[in-house]
Amino acid sequence: MRRMKKQKEILIIIPAYNEEKTIVPLLEQLEQPEIAQMADVLIMNDASLDATNYIAKKRHHEVVTHVFNLGYGSGLQLGYKYAVRKGYQYVIQMDADGQHDVCNIPKIYEALKTKDSDGNYPDIVLGSRFLEGSSSFPVSAAKKIAFTWFRTIIRLGTGAHITDPTTGLQGLNWRTFLFYSMYNHYDDKYPDANMIMQMLLLGFRVEEIPAVMHARTSGVSMHSGLKPILYMFRMTFSIIAVWIRERILKLDVESVNELDKYEN
Repeated sequence: MRRMKKQKEILIIIPAYNEEKTIVPLLEQLEQPEIAQMADVLIMNDASLDATNYIAKKRHHEVVTHVFNLGYGSGLQLGYKYAVRKGYQYVIQMDADGQHDVCNIPKIYEALKTKDSDGNYPDIVLGSRFLEGSSSFPVSAAKKIAFTWFRTIIRLGTGAHITDPTTGLQGLNWRTFLFYSMYNHYDDKYPDANMIMQMLLLGFRVEEIPAVMHARTSGVSMHSGLKPILYMFRMTFSIIAVWIRERILKLDVESVNELDKYEN
C-alpha cells in the first residue's frame, strides 16, 4: 500500500531574476535534511534571461515562471496564491542571492509558533540585520540613511520600532499571506517598509528576530548604483500613501475583517 506524503507546514518562496550564479549554493543548503524535512521550496522565476529556471527544475524544485519580468512583488504575491491553494500554514520568503542564511529558517518558524506575553502569535516575523545577536552586515552610507529614514517614518506613523524595515527575510502565518494573496494593491515592485507600515496599521502583529546574513558575492543587486536613491523616494511616497489609506481613509479594514470567514 502506497504511503501518503505528509503535508509540510512551510513553503519557502524564493523570488529570482538572473540568479544562476548564486541559486545553486542556496538550493544545496535548502536540500539538507534538516530543512527539506520541514519545508517545501518554490522558486518564483521572474522571466530570468539566464539558466535560473533550468537549474531549479533540474534540482526538482517547484518553479513558477513569468513570461515577462513583472517585478519582485508580483513574484511574491503569486507565491502567496500558490501557498494558499496548496494548503501551507506558513510562508518564509528569502532572496535567491545567498544573502539570507538558511540557518534563519528554523528560527523564524519557531518564532511564528511562539506566543507573546499576551498569549498571541506573531503574524509576521522579520529577520533583522540590526538587532543584538544579528551577524555583522556591511551597509553603504546611502542605505544607512534610507534605513534610518524608514525606521523614523514607521515609528511616527505606527508607534512601532522596526530596526530592519526593508528586510526581505520574512516569515508569514496563514492569515497574513492569505491577505496578501487577495490584496489588489500589493506593491508589485518593492513590498518593503510600505507593507510593514500597512500591516501594523491594520493590526497585524509584527515581530523581529536577529538574523544571519551575508554580503552578495556575485550577480547584480536590484538596489545597485543610483537605485537606492530612487528607491528611497519611491518608498517614501508609498509609505505616506499607505498611511493615508489606512489611518485616515481606512479603506482595508473590511478586507481584514473578511479574513475571519476563511479561518479553519
